[in-house]
Amino acid sequence: MALPQDKVALITGGESGIGLATAKLFVAEGARVHLVGIDEDKLKAAADEIGADRALASTADVTDEEAVKAAFAAGAERFGTYDVLFSNAGVSGAISKIVDFPSEDFLRTISVHMLGAFHILKHGTPLLADGGSVTITSSVVGLVGFGDLSAYVAAKHGQVGLMRSAAKELAPRRIRVNTLHPRPTSTAFQDAIEMTATGQSQEEAARAFDEMIPLGRHTTPEEIAQAVLYLSSDAGAMVTSHTLSIDGGMSG
Repeated sequence: MALPQDKVALITGGESGIGLATAKLFVAEGARVHLVGIDEDKLKAAADEIGADRALASTADVTDEEAVKAAFAAGAERFGTYDVLFSNAGVSGAISKIVDFPSEDFLRTISVHMLGAFHILKHGTPLLADGGSVTITSSVVGLVGFGDLSAYVAAKHGQVGLMRSAAKELAPRRIRVNTLHPRPTSTAFQDAIEMTATGQSQEEAARAFDEMIPLGRHTTPEEIAQAVLYLSSDAGAMVTSHTLSIDGGMSG
């Protein structure tokens, strides 16, 4: 289950967590990576760690269409075309009852996940080689519902609809489009969600969430990266319009 040598992958949210773990795995498999994110310092550190010969870093907010276009222009100049697009950028949004939910936070959460993924598809697929792959990071909450997370749940369900539409449009080019549904995963992003939701310390909150997972533990970013590799490699050549759960049984 390897990527052919010198394949090129764009990864949003590439400066940390699942994005960075996926970038490192792809590079270990012989690929080159284009890291896109909002934290310029972390992006530079990640690209430096991977190596200038294998990585390019671009600072861009995925909700900003012009910034996304500029990032793809930089990638096209460096690499020419892409073989893999991994739309992974995300925000957690507020944790609140719908009647109290801040409308501006709802819009921002929807924008990052849905508009952001749309921008990656809109401006990335013209540069994607026929037979390539697009993976969008959704969530376990993109398959089931939880209270007090209306924006995040709606955004993650919306990504599934976007994926299914794109999969049909891009099938004539043999481009596969899928969503990935992790949760909970051991990252700083998830830690913040859990501590906010429970009002507990990181360790106490993690234990509380472990109790909700049938397999009894959080997923690691490296395990998620292996799933992205599968969807992006020849091993997943007939997998498209699919919702792949890596959630320890939470959505079952």
